Amino acid sequence: MIDVPGPEVPPLLELKNLKKYYPIQSGIFSRTVGQVKAVDDVSLTIRKGEILGLVGESGCGKTTLGRLALGLIEPTEGAIIFDNTVINLSAVSQMRELRRHIQIIFQDPYASLNPSMSVGEIIGEPLLVHKVMNRAQRERRVAELMHTVGLEPRYRSRYPHEFSGGQRQRVGIARALSLHPSLVICDEPVSALDVSIQAQVINLLEELQEQLGLTYLFISHDLSVINHISHRVGVMYLGKIVEMAPTGALYGSPLHPYTRALLSAVPVPDPNCRCEQIELTGEVPSPVNPPSGCRFRTRCQHAEDICGREEPILREITPGHTVACHFDDLVALSKCL
Repeated sequence: MIDVPGPEVPPLLELKNLKKYYPIQSGIFSRTVGQVKAVDDVSLTIRKGEILGLVGESGCGKTTLGRLALGLIEPTEGAIIFDNTVINLSAVSQMRELRRHIQIIFQDPYASLNPSMSVGEIIGEPLLVHKVMNRAQRERRVAELMHTVGLEPRYRSRYPHEFSGGQRQRVGIARALSLHPSLVICDEPVSALDVSIQAQVINLLEELQEQLGLTYLFISHDLSVINHISHRVGVMYLGKIVEMAPTGALYGSPLHPYTRALLSAVPVPDPNCRCEQIELTGEVPSPVNPPSGCRFRTRCQHAEDICGREEPILREITPGHTVACHFDDLVALSKCL
């Protein structure tokens, strides 16, 4: 993995106060009776050459945020700024150009590939859609991409069902790289694979990032994978970022109670370790009717009255380490647990 980009490196992607609410409709007139707040006022920045990990429980809004960043879905509110340009999702020409610079690797390698197309056609389809190469050039580019991701170019005429899960994900990676993107959104790219294959795909993504100077938004619920690959990590809970820090700082000194609970549940390969596990009580609240104030307060053992009255804002506790919590001395609190 390449070095962490410093503050002098310009941002490639900025998400500002992004919201995505899905209406809940009822009755014969389809009246809106509520909203699912999938992403609620999220702001983050990804610098060129950086790998930003995004972690949280299922249903916290990670995938929705990734698809918002890609422009696959339109935000309810907020701005998406890519390479200093505000993205207008209704501008067809701008979105077509954006697709050349931002690509996505989907979670399920079985569902994300068209079974009626050969892998050569799948990898070369973005080149055909954007009309950037003639047929001979596309053939050479497909062969080059297959070699880059560890597949034999002679298999280009085979169909997805003839490949294993790991090989299919390599096809998905090759397709994502076909247009030389600057940013790749990795939406849980290894969660559907066997553990041994996961390591191979993660190593491949790291090699490609170093060779091609790529920027990743890496979405996962696996804290071990995020720790291995990311420069910085954002922790999401119920549609909001609750903690953001460099990877070493977050894993070495987690400050938010939710982050500490997540990390305490990670298995440690040491039978002599007496690490205390923090058990979260209750269920994750519904995004339709989230708790007032701090959304984590219903499961937090340190919640006080202010947690129900006021919503905490992200504030910097140590350089580069921001946390959304009302407690003043989070560093001391984390050392006591």
